[in-house]
Amino acid sequence: MTSYVSPELRQSVKSRANSVREYCLIHEEDTFLGCQVDHIIAEKHGGSTVVENLAYACTFCNRFKGTDVGSIADTSGEFTRFFNPRTDRWRDHFALNGSTIEPLSPIGEVTARILGFNNSERLLEREYLREIGRYPSEAAEEIG
Repeated sequence: MTSYVSPELRQSVKSRANSVREYCLIHEEDTFLGCQVDHIIAEKHGGSTVVENLAYACTFCNRFKGTDVGSIADTSGEFTRFFNPRTDRWRDHFALNGSTIEPLSPIGEVTARILGFNNSERLLEREYLREIGRYPSEAAEEIG
């Protein structure tokens, strides 16, 4: 079951994110498929439809994440939660190396892997945006 996200709540999430997708840092103007509001902690895990539990996400990040809250980290073999844009700083868990988003922590590792940050299609998208000077955007630099 998905709770209704009102237009006002959706606008609050978008404004807070400065129109930047909070997981992969691509500006909404540079995406063909648009952006979605993601429950950081899915409702089925007790997450609420409140601004503190919502993130601005691209279709790919939101679909790959689904209702998951984490995964098993390759480095430790332990369950590790995903990156939370409300409580974590992006640059503490990821670094940009050209078009590649490199994980810097177990949280970054599971998030990058499950959300498919470095799948070939997504790398191509970021490479193209870098070539035309659109990635990372100034707004993304503020978030990162």
